[in-house]
Amino acid sequence: MLKKKISALIILILSLTLTAQCPAAEKETPEDAILKAWSHENDFKADDQSLRLKITYYSNEYVEALVNSEAEKNLWTNDEMENYKYTLLKNLNLGETIPFHIDMYVRGIPMYAGPFDKHITMMVGGKKYQPVDYEKRFNFKIIGPRDGMVFFPRYDPKTGKEILAGARDVRIIFDAAVSHALDGQRDPIYIWDLKKDRGSISAGKATDRIETDRLIKRSDKLKAERDALQKQIDALNKEYNEVNARIDELQSK
Repeated sequence: MLKKKISALIILILSLTLTAQCPAAEKETPEDAILKAWSHENDFKADDQSLRLKITYYSNEYVEALVNSEAEKNLWTNDEMENYKYTLLKNLNLGETIPFHIDMYVRGIPMYAGPFDKHITMMVGGKKYQPVDYEKRFNFKIIGPRDGMVFFPRYDPKTGKEILAGARDVRIIFDAAVSHALDGQRDPIYIWDLKKDRGSISAGKATDRIETDRLIKRSDKLKAERDALQKQIDALNKEYNEVNARIDELQSK
């Protein structure tokens, strides 16, 4: 009887020890919920291929949550957080582009999606736009994991107006023809409701540096345009003086 009690006690102690050693499940933070909310993910399957496709839209709320999440995980100082934010904003080029992150996992036969910019489209307000830049690795044979950024224009190339201004949503259309897993299916469409983007990229050293970079580029462009105009003015002044000198010469005879 005593042996049974001892055995039961040992089992209980081992059970409690193992429970104590197991790491507690991490609770989902508000930032985690926001990061998930701006991603869409689907699995597509056929006999010879399967495709997991995840697309993330870098909304203002997403960017803000990403910066806060990384700062919290890494226990960054305010300066470290601002440096990360600056690098992120610079790489995203939010002033000129609308960025998305594409994450794929292909099993079975490989997927060939090159040229990739011909197989992915952004649609806003009924108008369609092609990428201005993207991860070139998407052009090569894809088997296993493959991910990277895709950038669409922020301003309409014809009108010069901001594409997302006043828009209700932004959509990404993925070409079903590039994947056997999507044979016979319609092109997948992913939709993000822009009204839910309640975030704003807060001001700070990072945004000030980004603004400074933008103004320096703008200043350089204006200087180049001014110099080009000055050359035209100098040429016109030279011709004007030559013409008037010739007039004076003819009238003096």
